[in-house]
Amino acid sequence: MNELYPLKFQPVFKDKIWGGQKIKTVLGMDFGKLPNCGEAWVVSGVEGNPTLVKNGFLAGNELNELVSVYMGDLVGDDVYEKHGDEFPLLIKFIDANDWLSVQVHPDDELAEKRGMPNGKTEMWYILESDKDAELISGFNQPMTRENYLKYFEEKRLKEILNFEKVKKGDAFFIPAGRVHALGPGVLLAEIQQTSDTTYRIYDWDRIDAGGMKRELHTREALDAIDFEMADQYKTRYKAKKNKTATLISCPQFTTNLLDYDQEMSKDYEELDSFVIYLGIEGTTFLTWEDGEMELQTGEAVVVPNVIKRIQLKPLAHAKLLEIFLL
Repeated sequence: MNELYPLKFQPVFKDKIWGGQKIKTVLGMDFGKLPNCGEAWVVSGVEGNPTLVKNGFLAGNELNELVSVYMGDLVGDDVYEKHGDEFPLLIKFIDANDWLSVQVHPDDELAEKRGMPNGKTEMWYILESDKDAELISGFNQPMTRENYLKYFEEKRLKEILNFEKVKKGDAFFIPAGRVHALGPGVLLAEIQQTSDTTYRIYDWDRIDAGGMKRELHTREALDAIDFEMADQYKTRYKAKKNKTATLISCPQFTTNLLDYDQEMSKDYEELDSFVIYLGIEGTTFLTWEDGEMELQTGEAVVVPNVIKRIQLKPLAHAKLLEIFLL
């Protein structure tokens, strides 16, 4: 019998200048007295913003505290060896009620040079989108550093950015170095490396409540930007009912989509990693050797590495994101 069990967490809610109400109205999460909520961090080991366990005898503990105590039993031996006491992923829901800043994140190499533990590669899975909602991912033409600077200095940056129409079920991989921004009317799940480093390139000339523009990180961003133009920015995948569909698999994480209306069995004997289930639609019942729990839309659960077999049973029809490290 394992002492460890699947862990649920109390989310950390973030009031943002561009945030809305969908984290409450669509995902059913109560963000209290905040006027709006841009982000709900549902699994976080970010310093200063940890999520606390809310179920079982470990309730009240910070995620990273548990990593330091349980090590490989919780996260996997290889994962612990590489990342130490810091949980390697940050999982959030984001509700964009206005344009987010155009931004870029450093890769691991640049982050290390700048004294940060790691860079920030991420992905987005669209949960809801208003009609004609858009996001920005990458450039719409071949680009060089010099050409980029010319457009930037002439305040014509929007002309070279790649705008994508989005709909529910779309997935976007945002590797470190790719310029990106979320547009209004988009609710999504974000899976990313544990990092809160963002270089803001352009903020739509927005003024905050204090009459100030937010700081830009023009110089820092320049060395972080990947100027390559990609052939395709939206992720192609094939979703099959009651099968596991891989959305993204990269060195930083693997994310699968489970869309099912009958029981699914999961066997992780060959996997040396924790597994995160993120509820994105419907209700699921998780069963393992020592217990069971309910997982609702808007909830995340971290399944420790020592638990190798899970049964997933939807109430009627459910969708989960399944996330782990390879």
